Amino acid sequence: MDVMGDKATLFETGRFVQPSAGPDEAEAGEAAEQAAEELRHRLAAEAGDVEAMSVLGALLLRRGDLDGAEPQLRAATAAGDRAAANNLGVLLHQRGYPDEAAGWWRIAAVAGSAAAAHALGRHHRERGDEPAAEYWLRQSAEQGHALGAYALADLLEHRGDAGAEEWMRAAAERGHREAAYRLARALDRKVAGLEEGGSDNGVELLGRAEQFYRQAAARGHRRAALHLGAILEKRGELKEAGRWYLTSAKDGEARAACALGFLLRDAGDTESAAVWWLRAAQDGDGNAANALGALHAERGETQTAERWYRAAMDAGDDNGAYNLGLLCAEQGRTAQAEQWYRRAAYAGHREAANALAILLLQGGDATGAEPWFSKAAEAGSVDAAFNLGILFAGRGEDEVALRWYGRAAAAGHSEAALQVGMARLRDGDEQAAERHLRCAAGGGSAEAAYRLATVLDARRPPEPAHELGEVLHEKTECEEWYERAATQGHRRAQVRVGMMAAARGDVVEAARWYRVAAEAGSRNGAFNLGLLLAREGSEPEAAVWWTRAADAGHGRAALRLALVYTRQGALAEGQRWADRAVSLGPAEVSERAARLRDALREELSA
Repeated sequence: MDVMGDKATLFETGRFVQPSAGPDEAEAGEAAEQAAEELRHRLAAEAGDVEAMSVLGALLLRRGDLDGAEPQLRAATAAGDRAAANNLGVLLHQRGYPDEAAGWWRIAAVAGSAAAAHALGRHHRERGDEPAAEYWLRQSAEQGHALGAYALADLLEHRGDAGAEEWMRAAAERGHREAAYRLARALDRKVAGLEEGGSDNGVELLGRAEQFYRQAAARGHRRAALHLGAILEKRGELKEAGRWYLTSAKDGEARAACALGFLLRDAGDTESAAVWWLRAAQDGDGNAANALGALHAERGETQTAERWYRAAMDAGDDNGAYNLGLLCAEQGRTAQAEQWYRRAAYAGHREAANALAILLLQGGDATGAEPWFSKAAEAGSVDAAFNLGILFAGRGEDEVALRWYGRAAAAGHSEAALQVGMARLRDGDEQAAERHLRCAAGGGSAEAAYRLATVLDARRPPEPAHELGEVLHEKTECEEWYERAATQGHRRAQVRVGMMAAARGDVVEAARWYRVAAEAGSRNGAFNLGLLLAREGSEPEAAVWWTRAADAGHGRAALRLALVYTRQGALAEGQRWADRAVSLGPAEVSERAARLRDALREELSA
């Protein structure tokens, strides 16, 4: 992303360099040259030069001087100049005499004017005479006229004729930028269809689409420049993508200005991003208005954020209402949040439907929440599918819950995959459980990583012995998953990693993991850390950790404390901890603690 930080490269490209002469000087020189050319042709026309009459008429027509152009064009037409006949048709069309214009276009077209044939074809199409339109447009296209080829392709495409693409391509090859753009869009749609069908054959089509986008963009087509920028951005070619977005944005394409803003934001240049978002939002781009709203919300400027979210909503962007709901929810304005969520949800916003359902569920309206969860899930919200699983599981409808968890898991929801994996473990389907737990663990679920590690641990064969009797230890996959869960803060995994380190004699590593687990509240971690410290001769520190474990309900830790205080002669304290161990258990610990307690009671009463 560092390329976007070079504003000089991005904003001061040669594409926008002004000529050395000032604009006033350049315009004055061009006007003088045009006047001189017009004078030459006028003198020649007055001398009876037919071609000069035709050219002079065309110059005057282009300048908008219809009264001056008409006599010159009529004189040239009468002398048999087909270009003049075509231009006379254009002039009459501009004056509001389309039928008379068509008569002159026909004369020029019959004489071989491709431009006149194109104009005549357009005339017939506007009047609904498609056979005549096709005839004349084909005449124009077959003579190599780009506008004729494009108009013919448009007509054939409208009728669903397979020959449309051939003429659209011909128009593009002859420099028609809209034809190139439409070809690129058609190829884009084909690529999208292949992706939906799971096909990998879209790379070649996308490459061809890019070529046509480049062709159209190079001729100033702003939407082509936008789409070309999007292709390049997706491919990671951010610097060139930024240049095309900039070109399109400067030509007035609001979506390009918005995309450029996101590119700059990702590069860390938030201020420049805001400038382009503002420009796009003022041109009616709802996405840019939402981006501005989010930017101001992050800065704590909630009133400005709300104003931009409302602007997005007014521009027809349902995200505006959804974001207003989020903003109100963050401020504790639950009633307003529900109102905005509903508005977006009724408009088909799936995440708003999910958020509305959560709000209703939090308010105790599970009946009202369920249909919104369902609507969101059916529209493709993975979170809503997972939430439906939670809802049905809470009602004890485990089979229905599992179906929704499975749907969310198939879409990559790691917590849903964990739930499916645990359900499969309960059913005894270890293979399916492992598959889902791997998906969940790979998606970042610490609990799934721990559960997967326990499944693999149960299958682990005994450690192989070295030929000299020493046990060899190579890190297994289950240990790697335990460690992944442990590094994510999973306390039982931390204890397990500590136990494995202790088993291979790495006391320092074991103590480190036990301490991490204990400080996070794990009573087993505190107990094991106490054992480790006691073995190392630090019984007073061990007692501190056993006390923490016992206070958290660890029976063995309470028994250890009872034994420590008994050895120290603090019989009453020993009896107190023995009594606690009896109540905490498990059975074996309770039995031993009861014997110790009774012995201490007798000793104290003697």
